[in-house]
Amino acid sequence: MSRLAVVVPVYQEAAGIRPTLEHLAAQHDDDVDVWFVDNGSTDGSHAIVESFAAARGLARWRVVHEAQKGTGAAADTGMRAAIAAGATMLARTDADCLPRRDWTARLRHAMTPREAGGLGIDLVAGLLVPRHDEGLGPVRRAALTAAVRVADGFGVVRPANYGDGMHGLYVMAAGCNVGITAAMYERAGGFPRTAIEDLHEDRALVNAVRRIPGSRCVRRDDVVVRGSSRRVRAWGLKNTLLWYKDHAYRPEHVDIR
Repeated sequence: MSRLAVVVPVYQEAAGIRPTLEHLAAQHDDDVDVWFVDNGSTDGSHAIVESFAAARGLARWRVVHEAQKGTGAAADTGMRAAIAAGATMLARTDADCLPRRDWTARLRHAMTPREAGGLGIDLVAGLLVPRHDEGLGPVRRAALTAAVRVADGFGVVRPANYGDGMHGLYVMAAGCNVGITAAMYERAGGFPRTAIEDLHEDRALVNAVRRIPGSRCVRRDDVVVRGSSRRVRAWGLKNTLLWYKDHAYRPEHVDIR
């Protein structure tokens, strides 16, 4: 029997996490476990999550803690906790993101085996679009969406995403909108337990899965998450794109809040 778990790394998100909690609580398919991984927050982020879950009677929402700072380390801790608790399908979003209300349902269908009526995808790369509630107008939101598409296309032709043992085309799977079966996560070795400034752990996971013969990494534009534009507002679009291109831009502060 399938069991879906959502993992959400959290660091210093007390001021802005509530919309993410609201969107997760409003999922049409709410037969999910949600694991929030507090990554050393000092602003009471975990208490806000726990209070929200208690008020809504969300008994399958849990907060765990990871002292090793880094999105890779936090995400991996949550994924492995979910697997240990019986999850067969895993999804990740971030604490500044808003999954569309059919997000968990779409991910479940995508990762369900074909013989059970699903699509049989091992790793699902969802569509990332900008949030509407951060003061960006439609033109800038359209520019950001186009930039994500360009980055995705660049990844497909980028030589570093190919080599010995790689199977199939590269797909860009943003860490805030990705699904993977528990079996494939373990086979691929999971998210590298790294800091965000050291390695893009989402790209590393995709390429680890692509090294496994027969694996299926597929982009699904019906799996939608609205992501924060706070890095773009802080660094500008050019520098943000350079940051995601192997950290070609390295700001003094990477934890933008």
